[in-house]
Amino acid sequence: MTISKKMTLSRTYKTFPKVVQDYYRAIQILHENQQLHEGAVAPHFAVVLRHYLAQIPQLALIEQYAIKRDGRKPLRADGALVDKQTNVLLYGIWEAKDSQDNLAQEIKKKLHEGYPTDNILFQNPEHIILYQQGEVVFDAPIATQPENLIAGLGLFLNYKPPIYERWQEAVEAFKGKVGELGGALVQIILKELKVNQVFKRAFEEFSHLCQTSLNPNLAQSAVIEMLVQHLLTERLFRTIFHHSDFVNKNVIAKEIEQVIAALTSRSFSRHEFLKSLDRFYVAIEETASTIHTYSHKQDFLNAVYENFFQGFAVKVADTHGIVYTPQPIVDFMVNSVQEVLKQEFNQNLSNEGVHVLDPFTGTGNFILRVMQEVDSLDLERKYRQELHCNEIMLLPYYIASLNIEHAYYERMKLYQPFEGICLVDTFELAEPKQGEFDFSVAENIKRVNQQKQAPIFVIIGNPPYNVGQQNENDNNKNRKYKHIDDLVADYYAKHSSATNKNSLSDAYVKAFAWATERLQDREQGIIAFVTNNGFLEGIATDGMRKQLSEVFDKIYIFDLGGNSRKSDDDLGNVFGIRVGVSITILVKTRIKCKFSN
Repeated sequence: MTISKKMTLSRTYKTFPKVVQDYYRAIQILHENQQLHEGAVAPHFAVVLRHYLAQIPQLALIEQYAIKRDGRKPLRADGALVDKQTNVLLYGIWEAKDSQDNLAQEIKKKLHEGYPTDNILFQNPEHIILYQQGEVVFDAPIATQPENLIAGLGLFLNYKPPIYERWQEAVEAFKGKVGELGGALVQIILKELKVNQVFKRAFEEFSHLCQTSLNPNLAQSAVIEMLVQHLLTERLFRTIFHHSDFVNKNVIAKEIEQVIAALTSRSFSRHEFLKSLDRFYVAIEETASTIHTYSHKQDFLNAVYENFFQGFAVKVADTHGIVYTPQPIVDFMVNSVQEVLKQEFNQNLSNEGVHVLDPFTGTGNFILRVMQEVDSLDLERKYRQELHCNEIMLLPYYIASLNIEHAYYERMKLYQPFEGICLVDTFELAEPKQGEFDFSVAENIKRVNQQKQAPIFVIIGNPPYNVGQQNENDNNKNRKYKHIDDLVADYYAKHSSATNKNSLSDAYVKAFAWATERLQDREQGIIAFVTNNGFLEGIATDGMRKQLSEVFDKIYIFDLGGNSRKSDDDLGNVFGIRVGVSITILVKTRIKCKFSN
């Protein structure tokens, strides 16, 4: 089958969308120039594919998509349709061929290699063949019949795997149900605190641990919320990651399980209570079973986690900014730190003594990316001694622990608990009353003390972005930290010419103040943050800009824009939020570099 040399765009083509007309014109030109090889024709088909895909906002096209296979080299598809929310759920595969290929033979070869047939589209400039659920559902010529091209694409793009439909339904239902169940669990816990002395003692001991690590004024309700989070999500950690003994190895999960055991000692049954969630868990677990690589499971669990907070702890999500850093941003920041280490200090992330701290780790992406940069010969030392991170919320702390430990296992083929992660409020570490911890309270406290003594060289991460409550009656107020707030007042606000300095109470501003003080006793150091970009031009932050310029020797700022209030900023936002974003790299190369009076 070949394209006729006389093929031209007749008037009938004018009735089709411009993108289709452009495709056929491009193919005709390529034909006239005898350039119908796959590399020449596939990009033009991709343009048509993206055009129609834009009408399905939940899907994205990833070209040159790697299909992972256990123990074998990955297959490489020309394109894949993936779910934007999880970035991993696979909705379809596209394979492009050229006119010289025998399409039937090429399809047979691909299927023999193991390409999935749930929803796979094969095409060349002359023909289109679509498999769904292992069967051919569309087989038609397209060389001079654009209607077949459009029809085949419609079937391909609108296909929904049954298991993913159950996932989407489950997530939506889970969001609604988890709030209701969470509230019921809170009532059970409050009741047991009154009548169950074993549980009450265990709860008080755990509360003391949390108050020591997180916040000395931590309310009872916050501790109860941690127990609820654990009860409602622990099964997902076990089943999605096949990590059945996670609660026995993670120091915080182990502490919480002791409290749960006391809670269930009288009459409460965890299994019976959560039975009504079985259908949601099963749908989520079945969908997770289609994901074979660990990194993709991480992305999937992140999506489950975000939906959990939307259903159960909306205020918590808003206060702490449940927004994950896009991987390209993480990659750029880690690569930038590597380059600065090389240029300014003749060092790299593998070198002994280069301690790295992510003070707001979320699910651990920055530490994971740093580990990729570390040479295998140095990774054991780095992992055991020189990588540090903090997380204030229980669920991301769990996920970060799993992610970092598994990344080490994949590199070293040896399981080693990651002792560099702390369940702790980073800003609270700066408070003078946190100077002494009782080492006997828990392993987590020991880790916090070790981190406080560590000679941190690099501080990298994504500080909380939330500004605070929308009104004074809202319970969603950001916490006050006397020492950090005093730093902001004495060094940023004091040197500001503004009258209204409310924006200096933003959490990311506090993060810059905290990190600056954390490095002030070192001769050398680097801070790399991705934050709100309001401090670059804001009147209230002129004192902050002055301090940063005086304290640090070199400053690199990459303004990514994204402020929805600026009419000239129409490129969108890398986080999908309304405030602008920037990446800031602060470099300290001399012993002077303390806050300036």
